[in-house]
Amino acid sequence: MSDISQLEGRITAALERIGNGVEALKAAPATPPVEDKSAELAALAEALESERTANAQLEERVKALHEKQQTKLAGLERQVAALSERADQSEAEAAHLKKVNAALRRANADLRAANAQGLGDAGAINAGLAAELEALRALREGDRAELDGIISEIAELVPAEEETRNA
Repeated sequence: MSDISQLEGRITAALERIGNGVEALKAAPATPPVEDKSAELAALAEALESERTANAQLEERVKALHEKQQTKLAGLERQVAALSERADQSEAEAAHLKKVNAALRRANADLRAANAQGLGDAGAINAGLAAELEALRALREGDRAELDGIISEIAELVPAEEETRNA
């Protein structure tokens, strides 16, 4: 029963809105002459065309920005890959340097023990010198890798600097 009263209230409200709309239409001024509409239509068409032009320009800007962003993103991805590769190389070199330094410490300990006993062990001396030589080589390789990284970063900056000057 309450549904019927709710529906009746909704119908009554709808009829009132319809009545108000009809009265508003009757009270509205008469439509302007046809000449006024054609001028208004021409102005609206011109405004629409200018909006379309502006929209097309904005779409081109968005497209250019998107392409620029994609280019920059690809460059950053290449840099990340290069830096990751350099980090892996540095870790491998550090592990190799630790291994060589451990061998150098063992050889030096053997030399000290032989020296403390008053024994001159040519094999221990040779092993110590070989370990020291290997440590120096590992250090040199680490320095070379670091210099290669610096050179590659400078090489990446030089073309970018030339492009900036030419632009």
